Amino acid sequence: MSDTNQRISDIVGGNDVVLFMKGTPLFPQCGFSSRAVAILDHCGVAYDSVDVLQDMEIRQGIKAYSDWPTIPQLYVKGEFVGGSDIMMEMFEAGELQTMMDEKQVSKATS
Repeated sequence: MSDTNQRISDIVGGNDVVLFMKGTPLFPQCGFSSRAVAILDHCGVAYDSVDVLQDMEIRQGIKAYSDWPTIPQLYVKGEFVGGSDIMMEMFEAGELQTMMDEKQVSKATS
């Protein structure tokens, strides 16, 4: 396993919910990342984020790691969920919140 894949694996495995995104939750750098943050915030779950704009190896490596061509990418309990479109579809159908509940994801603290 490459160093980049190992770093990504450690991040994904070390966090219940992690969003690989452009920018940060407070300052997203694209509309898709902004939408993904809004969805997670609305779900009320604790999550970590990785700004792929700060690390080109992660930016390219995450695409290969998930075999998914776009960013943002959401992982819940080590499992790849999808990008912002899939997150939106799941959120609107109530599936994302159900997944978070079933996987006993920690709630965000105010």
